Amino acid sequence: MGLLVNGQWHDQWYDTEKSNGAFEREDAQLRNWITADGSAGPSGRDGFKAESGRYHLYVSLACPWAHRTLIFRTLKQLENHIDVSVVSPDMLSNGWEFDRHHPDSRFRSSGDALFDFDYMHQVYTRNKADYSGRVTVPVLWDKQQQCIVSNESSEIIRMFNSAFDYLTGNDDDYYPAALRSRIDEVNQWVYHDINNGVYKSGFATRPDQYLTAVTQLFKALDRVESILQQQDFLVANDHGQGIITEADWRLFTTLVRFDAVYVGHFKCNIRRIADYPAISAYLKRLYQHPGIAETVNIDHIKRHYYYSHDMINPTRIVPAGPELDFLTEQF
Repeated sequence: MGLLVNGQWHDQWYDTEKSNGAFEREDAQLRNWITADGSAGPSGRDGFKAESGRYHLYVSLACPWAHRTLIFRTLKQLENHIDVSVVSPDMLSNGWEFDRHHPDSRFRSSGDALFDFDYMHQVYTRNKADYSGRVTVPVLWDKQQQCIVSNESSEIIRMFNSAFDYLTGNDDDYYPAALRSRIDEVNQWVYHDINNGVYKSGFATRPDQYLTAVTQLFKALDRVESILQQQDFLVANDHGQGIITEADWRLFTTLVRFDAVYVGHFKCNIRRIADYPAISAYLKRLYQHPGIAETVNIDHIKRHYYYSHDMINPTRIVPAGPELDFLTEQF
C-alpha cells in the first residue's frame, strides 16, 4: 500500500510512529456526486448526471470497501449501465496492479478496460497529474469528463442507491428517508469499531493500541449479536421490524472476511463469527440474498491479505482454511 506524492509513486507503508502505534486511515479526497439530473450533490459538491455507460468502476474483489460498491451495483441492477475493471489481489511495491498474466489464473486482473494501465496509481495521475495521497479502490470514473467522480465507497453506494433509478426502474431503497437517522447512527459505530476496527487491530504496532482496538471491536460485535437476537437486521422501523438497509451491507463486507482473514491475520481472535449464533445466521441471510454470493471471492480475499501484507505475514503462506459454512449450507 503505497501513495503518490505530487504525482510520484512511493512504496510506503502507513506511518504509525507519529500516532503512537495506532493505525489512522486517511479520508478519501475525491468526493463529487452523481445525481439523476446532474444537479449539485450534498454540500454543494459538483454534480454529474446519471447516464448509462458513462461511468466505470475500479475495484478489488479482496477489498471490503470496494466490495460495497459491487454489492450495490448488483442490488440496483446497474451491471448493464456501469462497467468494471478488477485489479489483481496482490498489492505489492507498485500498489494495486492490473496483472493480466499472474501465474495463477484465479488471480489475474481483468485489466484496465479504459486506459490499459499497469497500475491503479496511473488512474489517479490521469485524473490529476500532481495528486498526493493514498491510492485506493473503489474509484468511480467519468468517461465523458475524463475524471474521477469519487473514491469514497460510502458515498458511491448512496449514488448507486438512487441516482440511476430512472434508468433501471429499480426503486429499492436501502437508505429510506424515514430511517436515515437510525442508519447513520448504526453506521457510525459499525465503521469505527468493526469495519475500521479490524484494521486498527491488525495494523497496530504497539500492544496497548492493539488491545484497545481489539477490545472495542468485540464489544461492538457483542452489540451486533444482541441486536440480531431481537430483529433480523440492524435497523428497525417504528413497528420494531428489522429492515434491510445499507447498514447491513456495510457490515456484511467485514463479516464475510472475518473468520477467513481477520481472526488469524489481524489477530482478531477473541471470538469467531462462527461463535455468534445470531450474527452467523444473519451473515448467511445476506450472503444468500439474490446476486450477493457472486460478489464474494474468498480466493482473492485470502490471497490479498496474507500475500500482500508481508510485514505481518513474512512467509506469504496463504492458509488452507478455514471452512466457511455460509459458502455451502442453505439457510
